[in-house]
Amino acid sequence: MTLFLLNIVLAFIWAAINGTFSIASVLIGFLLGYIIIWIASPVIDHDDYHRKLWLIVALIFYFLKELFISSLRVAKDVLTPGEFKMKSGIVALPLEVKSDFAITFLANMISLTPGTLSLDVSEDRSKLFIHAMYIDNGDVESVRRELKNGMEQKVITTFGR
Repeated sequence: MTLFLLNIVLAFIWAAINGTFSIASVLIGFLLGYIIIWIASPVIDHDDYHRKLWLIVALIFYFLKELFISSLRVAKDVLTPGEFKMKSGIVALPLEVKSDFAITFLANMISLTPGTLSLDVSEDRSKLFIHAMYIDNGDVESVRRELKNGMEQKVITTFGR
């Protein structure tokens, strides 16, 4: 985590040297800072920063893909009012993630995706209750499988349990 903060500091130093604090300037500074940290990693890298950063980037792209696909599905239902394919219901998702951060991150990813909404976490933090707009043919298990093999696995891979 300290290397990430160092990377952010290097990005802002780059922006200050250039005299422009635009998003592009900060992103270029972040990339240059990443390269500097990568070159110096044999001396300073103790927390596997580079692998974690790429896992976070992969998680962001996975989420954007899921966001795009689910947005299209919901938009199609909205734009074709006579052909609703929606069968909604509440799904109890057994959780493999245990930390507060991982549970919160997963719940927020699910809530930000159109068609799903995180409702509650069980007292023992073993289940996440989700409202899903699309439970195809009443197959709750396929919704669970999709969320567990998709979002939850990506969160576990990126942040751990």
